[in-house]
Amino acid sequence: MRPEQWQLFKAAAKRENPRGPIPVSLIVDCPWIPPYCGVGQWDYFFDVETWFRCNVQVQRDFPDVIWFPSWWSEVGMGAEPSALGPRLRFNRSRVPDVEPLPFPMERLAELTLPDPRTDGFMALCLYRYEKLKQRIADEGFIVPVVAARGPLTIASFFRGVTGLMEDIVDHPERTMQLLSLAADLGIGWLRAQAEVLGDSVEGILVLDDLAGFIGRKHYQQFAHPFLKRYCDAFPAHWVKVFHNDANVTACIDLIPDAGFDVLNWGLDLTMKQACERLGGRMTLMGNVPPLALGVRGTPEENYAAARQALADAAGHPLILSLGGATTTGVTPENVRALARAARDFNAQR
Repeated sequence: MRPEQWQLFKAAAKRENPRGPIPVSLIVDCPWIPPYCGVGQWDYFFDVETWFRCNVQVQRDFPDVIWFPSWWSEVGMGAEPSALGPRLRFNRSRVPDVEPLPFPMERLAELTLPDPRTDGFMALCLYRYEKLKQRIADEGFIVPVVAARGPLTIASFFRGVTGLMEDIVDHPERTMQLLSLAADLGIGWLRAQAEVLGDSVEGILVLDDLAGFIGRKHYQQFAHPFLKRYCDAFPAHWVKVFHNDANVTACIDLIPDAGFDVLNWGLDLTMKQACERLGGRMTLMGNVPPLALGVRGTPEENYAAARQALADAAGHPLILSLGGATTTGVTPENVRALARAARDFNAQR
């Protein structure tokens, strides 16, 4: 993103100017960027020039949209788990698959903490940043946010989703041990990215849909302490964004206490319900349906939904976005419709 876009996002995230403009920002990565740019997934992941060119193109083509986290160096959802042992299978036409491999959980204590600088595909992602960060700056862009999966998601790739859910019930102490390792890995990965990128970094994006798979009691035991560990590991003035487009009904009012400034959530809670539950304690980032409208809707429908979301927020801190990531098939026309809705709304405030 451009420096002035970051200042706009940061002001909205930190709720610094309640009457300021509402930005439009979309979480975007490999499911959307390569198809939009007409390149294959392998080229996007393994050819740094293709990755660079595509990210420039996206940001140049949509100057009114804050792409988030901006210049995301990733390999689908596989960077962190690839260092723990699961198999990462690359596909030429879609995002990689992460396949958990059998592991005797009674030997969990023997696992050592991976080093993001050398282990798995995290090293490849850091290499992209090292090689291209000066060229990114020369193009007039900054990389203010680094991203990592949350502890439950990392653990689910190690155990499988079903296995992790069973572990929470049947083996809580062992599960806490695994989640502690996963949290340390995620935090270490964020720190390694920030070290490579330097002083431009002022924020983190943590993605953990699995925190929406469990009830309130289990969230308080198995999710909240580790999410708080993520937030506490970085300066208080940094912007901290949490993505969970699963069902956060059970825990949404607890998420601000972990230390996050922004929540990008799904569709189980309406804008009005989310605003009521949070009461202005954090900024919401949503909430236009990404599939029903972003992919399948018309620009007119997306514009109307965006204006309705802005109206329903009724002054609650908001960053206009999709209710989740920018998935494969979201049309450029619909992206521009969201930007137009935010522009028109801000002009009329």
